[in-house]
Amino acid sequence: MHILHISTECYPAAKAGGLGDVVGTLPKYLTKANIPTGVVLPKYANKWIQQQEWKTVYQDVLDFYQVTLPFSIQQLTVGMSFPLYVVDIPSKYDRAGVYLDEEGNGYIDEVERAVCFQRAVLQWLAQQDNKPSIIHCHDHHTGLIPFMMKHCPEFVSLASIPSVFTIHNAEYHGTFSWDKVGLLPLFDGRVRGLLDWDYSINPLAVAIKCAWKVTTVSPTYMEELRVQTRGLEQLLQQEKQKSIGILNGIDVQVWDPATDQFIDSQLVKSVDRYKANNKRFLAQTFHISPKLPLITFIGRLAREKGADFLAPVIDRFLNKGGMAAFIILGTGEPILHQMLLDLKRKHKGIVDVALEYNEKLAHQLYAGSDFLWMPSRVEPCGLNQLYAMRYGTLPIVRAVGGLKDTVEDIQGTKGNGIQFKELNIEDATIAVQRAANLYLKKPAAFKKVRTSIMQLDFSWEKSATEYIALYKELEILTRSST
Repeated sequence: MHILHISTECYPAAKAGGLGDVVGTLPKYLTKANIPTGVVLPKYANKWIQQQEWKTVYQDVLDFYQVTLPFSIQQLTVGMSFPLYVVDIPSKYDRAGVYLDEEGNGYIDEVERAVCFQRAVLQWLAQQDNKPSIIHCHDHHTGLIPFMMKHCPEFVSLASIPSVFTIHNAEYHGTFSWDKVGLLPLFDGRVRGLLDWDYSINPLAVAIKCAWKVTTVSPTYMEELRVQTRGLEQLLQQEKQKSIGILNGIDVQVWDPATDQFIDSQLVKSVDRYKANNKRFLAQTFHISPKLPLITFIGRLAREKGADFLAPVIDRFLNKGGMAAFIILGTGEPILHQMLLDLKRKHKGIVDVALEYNEKLAHQLYAGSDFLWMPSRVEPCGLNQLYAMRYGTLPIVRAVGGLKDTVEDIQGTKGNGIQFKELNIEDATIAVQRAANLYLKKPAAFKKVRTSIMQLDFSWEKSATEYIALYKELEILTRSST
């Protein structure tokens, strides 16, 4: 069995969010389980990609919308535990950003970039003698691939290969006008309806219709999408039989408090000492008191993450006499940046912010914080709460998507974190107050939970076995149809 993942992100080559983490880690664990697996993504002009050595394995041209585009497929020569390929299309991907330019704006030719990337990958695969057994696509940027494999004469040699499509974030559909249908290769006009959704071409809908199997990154997220998918609810209900939610895992070799080189004090024997040392380091760095419970937010400062609730909830909690310190790490919407800076000035020595993307600091915050706060509106899976628990930091989460699947509310002797259901200031403030009370008033119970969550198994070994079972099911289907 040979699995090829097609994605616009793959850590460490290119990452904008959780998609990069998943595509950079799942193939590693599939390979470890003796399932040969590779990844192909665009060749961005970012620092990591430019520093690597690549060898060209295929060259061709795309007849693309009345323009001829030269492209090449290049393979990383060393440095990854699985084969990593990039599609070099200089006129489309010679930019450092995955989706945004240096000023944070989306690329105006994003549709053209996505389509030519998908076509180039299929053009390459169609010419190979040793084709993948299964093609696994990720998010709407690769959503046209299952359709083109089945219904474009140019790719007829790929028609019998099973396709899997994983929805990491259904907030983005990649929709574009029928005026751009010429970007696609010649296809059977009788199946034009497969491309259409609400009088537009919707790549996310196309993939749900055409892929052999559809997965999401947590079971609860799959249930939620059948109720709210910005118009695709009925489609996901219709395709229920081929759909499954598989919870993401984390790379426990990278995220290991005993070996992590990014943190000030590694875990040796004592969890209490390890946490205290790392919290002290943060307290000195951010000038906050180590005696207060430390509540941290790490992530994109966007409404999707509930980041617009951070400042008003913290302000209300502190104004009501709440006892806790807060650190916010992330970048995003400028208006949220200003709200957090204003909050920092108002509550100096209690609230601090780092408006940046900083992988090293993120590791240190997981190690030194007491709680990780995730008030998400939408959270398909969430990895931050898994990293946090691995490092002995209790999650405070809204019960949505993968957060609901992985965090059980602390009730008596059960539970591994704090949940709240509704995203409003009152419920979020109560959740923060519950966390502070647990730390300040029930220290023995807090430490017991802290130690127990570090033993939970959220590794990719567990999740990879579910993907392997899915792949084997498709392999059986392929054999039975030939």
